[in-house]
Amino acid sequence: MKRYLLFFVWAAIALVFVACGSSPPEPVTYTIEMSEYSFNPDTIEVRVGQEVTLELVNMGALEHEFMIGQDVMMMEGRPNRFQTDIFESAGVEPMLMTMEGEELDHEATHGHEAGHSGYMVMLAENGGKATMSFTVTENMVGEWQMGCFLQDGVHYDAGMVGMFVVTP
Repeated sequence: MKRYLLFFVWAAIALVFVACGSSPPEPVTYTIEMSEYSFNPDTIEVRVGQEVTLELVNMGALEHEFMIGQDVMMMEGRPNRFQTDIFESAGVEPMLMTMEGEELDHEATHGHEAGHSGYMVMLAENGGKATMSFTVTENMVGEWQMGCFLQDGVHYDAGMVGMFVVTP
């Protein structure tokens, strides 16, 4: 009986050491193509501790924006932005850069130009590109939406919506 008890104690101690020594998830890069009116892929799944890079590419003939948040806010009966921005709520400032390696302007990335709050990226039509990099935190766990609210919410209403899922 003592041997079994001793075995279980050692097994429990070994499990504690294995759990404490687990490494963070591997970094991941997703290329998100935007067009009229969709994101491809339309669902992104990431984990806490993961370094994430989103390569945003506008394949459409219209300008598009990219935001991640929850609870769509309406303005004059139209979808306008997210009430809760994933980055602001988590206290994370993503690194936003053009594909040429230039950091994006603070005004453009905080939504002030388009009348939004939160982090956003505006992409020019026909091949506009940018990257967004960040490390996922515990405060981001949950289901979020990706969205484009241009043309007074027409893009969002037309289906330019996706899911951004963060798991522990």
